[in-house]
Amino acid sequence: MKQTTLLFLLILSFLSLHAANKYDNPDTLFVARDGTAEFRNIDDAIEVCRAFMEYHKVIYVKKGVYKEKLIIPSWLTNIEICGEDRDNTIITYDDHANIRLPNNAKPMGTFRTYTLKVEGSDITLKNITIENNAAKLGQAVALHTEGDRLIFINCRFLGNQDTIYTGVGGTRLYFKDCYIEGTTDFIFGPSTAWFEGCTIRSKANSYITAASTPANQAYGYIFNHCTLTAASEATAVYLGRPWRPYAHTLFMNCNFGNHIRPEGWHNWNNPANEQTARYQEYNNSGKGANSNRRVSWSHQLKPKDMKELTPEKVFKLNSDWLPIR
Repeated sequence: MKQTTLLFLLILSFLSLHAANKYDNPDTLFVARDGTAEFRNIDDAIEVCRAFMEYHKVIYVKKGVYKEKLIIPSWLTNIEICGEDRDNTIITYDDHANIRLPNNAKPMGTFRTYTLKVEGSDITLKNITIENNAAKLGQAVALHTEGDRLIFINCRFLGNQDTIYTGVGGTRLYFKDCYIEGTTDFIFGPSTAWFEGCTIRSKANSYITAASTPANQAYGYIFNHCTLTAASEATAVYLGRPWRPYAHTLFMNCNFGNHIRPEGWHNWNNPANEQTARYQEYNNSGKGANSNRRVSWSHQLKPKDMKELTPEKVFKLNSDWLPIR
């Protein structure tokens, strides 16, 4: 009898060791920097999430400043990071491209400077600020994306040069009611990204976008019903320049401040880009929207061009996907 009991206890012990993690469920995880929740750091909450979750899991982040350099890895899906208050729930870091790496004579470079890097797909961010508050000493990315089907709702993205890097062609991103600020090329990369109702604020005389859309990808950056504003010192800003020859950027139904330069677009000092870059505007308003002096190689679209330009069509790449609107 004793042997049977001992065997039973051993089996129970074995099963308990291999039982599901207590976080392997759709419950919300709570993070509070002041120690009033189970997790004090966002990274700790990300770490306990199960790989390739089929259910939607929320990481709720209470107000506070979280100095963390975060990665949402490729094996995490269906995660939502939701802040308690957009302007007072802040993830911040301060790397920039010219920092020297430890035991390495080379500088960090642009692509390691992120505050948040999203490698996973089907990730949502809501009501939160992502900031790179490095001094103006080089490129400094706040958000770096690599995953597909990413949604950002009512978020702030703060930085200077290279604030948002949409890092992989063929991936789809949706930004709604977000605030994005920067100095130079502060929205850049090869992804397909739709910006709906966002405020885009320039902090210096430079360039808003630097798309690197692949030649075989129909759409790059689309801004719809967005407002382009500027700091007082920013009085001459380009809508974009092509980081790669086939850059695609469209502004439609947007309001342009008078900081937008009359010519609108720049060829990155390479006239050959004028033959390939796909720069478009439609039905914009405001003092910076006058198209009379736009560069000849940009395109003012007509109503007939817009009939089929819907998120459904734009986001139909390798599969159907329509973000929550």
